[in-house]
Amino acid sequence: MKMHIARLMVFLVVLTAVPAFAADVVRLGNLKFAHYGAVSYMKEMCGKYNLKVEERVFPKGIDIIPAIIAGEIDIAASAADAAIAGRASGAPVFIVAGFAKGGARIVAQSGSSIKSIKDLKGRKVGVARGGAQELLLMAELEKAGLTWSDKQGKDVQLVYLAFADLNQALAAKQIDAMCQSEPQSSQAINKKFGVEIIKPYDTPMGEPVRALVMTEKMYREKRDVAERTMACFVEATSLFRKDMKLAEKYVRESMFKGQISSDDFQDAMDNAQYTYDISVSHIDITTRLMQKYGVGRMAKPPKAADWVKLDLLQKAKAALKVK
Repeated sequence: MKMHIARLMVFLVVLTAVPAFAADVVRLGNLKFAHYGAVSYMKEMCGKYNLKVEERVFPKGIDIIPAIIAGEIDIAASAADAAIAGRASGAPVFIVAGFAKGGARIVAQSGSSIKSIKDLKGRKVGVARGGAQELLLMAELEKAGLTWSDKQGKDVQLVYLAFADLNQALAAKQIDAMCQSEPQSSQAINKKFGVEIIKPYDTPMGEPVRALVMTEKMYREKRDVAERTMACFVEATSLFRKDMKLAEKYVRESMFKGQISSDDFQDAMDNAQYTYDISVSHIDITTRLMQKYGVGRMAKPPKAADWVKLDLLQKAKAALKVK
């Protein structure tokens, strides 16, 4: 009898040590910006969808593309132009949702004579290569009738820097202005070394919409995982849209480790919005502007209708009763 009980206990220990359904791993590529917070929050709540989200943070969106091509990333948060450039270079991805709108400013040195885009003539302007900010800046410069290059000889000299280095360069007066993302642009203003020139949304591009991309392999071959991932994304985004206190707490404490203030976050999100939606037309316009300005150096620009796939998003929104 004792031997029978002992064997039964061993069997129960072994049984409970093996999960009945192992969580599916989803490898997420993300960036460290306030409006990317809901995407990052997926790893906190996707357990309910039997998913384990493993997040890897990159310096800028274009840097995620080699990892996707190498098969190291399943989904990624990216500026639309970085996603377009990636698709044009052969990255096997689909745009499956939008996740943020806005989130950019053109900021000049405090105390300078720069009051408008036209005042940037003869100045050095910092920007990150391959992000929405680069395209927004070029569209604004063209609208103001200014020429630009990263070499001398044009009206405006572009200085390409990583997002993390732009604020430091402006504070050190190594550049006269910058086109920067959030919350870093709000931080520059709140710390008094920067002043806003414009929120650059008055060109044909309008407010930039960031894109959530998914590999073709996941979309086509792991349909169940793809559907659960999209449901998790929609729920996380809906939660952040409804509860900005939670969004602030998570972004400030978990993403930025206390490096930004409450004012920085709130000012950043006054200039951005968590969303789910993106359109074929927005991707078409962005692609045309990239081709016009030579951003991404695309030999064959992709047609938006061929790779913007919003059926997963529509199904998840309907299931979760999200508008």
